[in-house]
Amino acid sequence: MNERRKILMSGILGENIVLSELMVISPVIVCGDTLKNATALIYAFSTITFLAVLISSFVPQKLPYTVKVIIYALIAATVYIPVKFASKQLYPESISRIGIYFPLLAVNSLIVFQTEAKFFRMTKRDMIVSLIFCILGFDIVMLITGFLRELFAYGTINNHIVDMNTLTDGLSKTFGGFIFLGLMCGTYRFIRNTIQIGKNEVRSDTDVSYK
Repeated sequence: MNERRKILMSGILGENIVLSELMVISPVIVCGDTLKNATALIYAFSTITFLAVLISSFVPQKLPYTVKVIIYALIAATVYIPVKFASKQLYPESISRIGIYFPLLAVNSLIVFQTEAKFFRMTKRDMIVSLIFCILGFDIVMLITGFLRELFAYGTINNHIVDMNTLTDGLSKTFGGFIFLGLMCGTYRFIRNTIQIGKNEVRSDTDVSYK
């Protein structure tokens, strides 16, 4: 895998926006306690972020930075309206649980900050690929969090009861979500560092053999 492809795909593993960059963590911590809530958040975040960033990429880059950020926010807010309407039809129960965190998705870090700092410095094709992988990075974390917290907090999977001997009610609370996300971040960084160390050792052995 060449360096360019690694950069474009880094949103899932190398620079996961939740586990590595600590972006968009509030919905994960507060609302990611069931698989249904996680699915609703995945739908909303993925749709709003992809469409908002894609449309924003056509905004003239010669405009002042402050003006561009305001335009990006307006675009995201416009995209949010039909997404929220569709969500009420698709996930009526989850929308009431998610509450204020749903509209906050329209001003998430990928739209407000990463557009200028990262995406708009790429070609259109690379931007779309990188954006998709960044979104997938959030989606995977959200899915795992919702699945495991629902399983161990409520003893259910997608509201279907499973045989669990011990339940941890704290995982359904905000503080439980914070602790769970912290454990995920620690595990993620340990695995990433272990892989990086392994790669460096292989590279060193290769250099020594070459010499």
